[in-house]
Amino acid sequence: MEEVARAVSTSQEGVALFQKGDWKNALESFLKARPEDANEAIELVYYTGLCYAKLKRFAEAQPYLERYISDAQNSVRVYQCRMTLAYSYVMTKMARKAEYELTVLLNNGFESAQLYATMAYAAWSRQSYGDAIEWYGRALSVDPENLTALNSLGFILADTGKDVKKGLRFCKRAVEKKPDNPVYLDSLGWAYYKDGKRIEAMKFLQRARDKDPENPLIREHLKLVETAK
Repeated sequence: MEEVARAVSTSQEGVALFQKGDWKNALESFLKARPEDANEAIELVYYTGLCYAKLKRFAEAQPYLERYISDAQNSVRVYQCRMTLAYSYVMTKMARKAEYELTVLLNNGFESAQLYATMAYAAWSRQSYGDAIEWYGRALSVDPENLTALNSLGFILADTGKDVKKGLRFCKRAVEKKPDNPVYLDSLGWAYYKDGKRIEAMKFLQRARDKDPENPLIREHLKLVETAK
């Protein structure tokens, strides 16, 4: 009985840590827990999958999220897990599986800027830029100030040359809202470069590098602009 009580306590402790944003210790607590019944077991599956995802351990998150989606009845949590699972698939280069999960949500009447932006990211990851542009546009139709969609759509429009001026405007709006975000600074710098404005590009790419010096894409963009003639 003492061992069961300790296991239940560990599970409750894990939820408290999860709610505080302490994903690492919450995960350790959940992995130690021994559920008493099926309801508690599926709760542990839910929280464990989310913890792995929060820690960017996407491959480890996937079996837990998949199991929760298969076994659970809570539609709000299933939506959350499908969204998280779709993102994890994109991050592990399984864009088609991500699109399947998102299509299930769309077919069930779910609509959000986050859903459309994730669908766009999946399309972008498999280099389907036209689809990505369309999905990011849908995200902005739902939430015109969605910074992820503004920045990403701006970057794609500039990077592909489809509409550099429009892409630059979108990137500027994202940076105006979050001037210290290195990803947004990088996109704006790259858009300036694509627009032929090398001095402005250097300014924003250097700021992006200073904020996130280990980011490989930022370093690549800065090097390309520095060596450009």
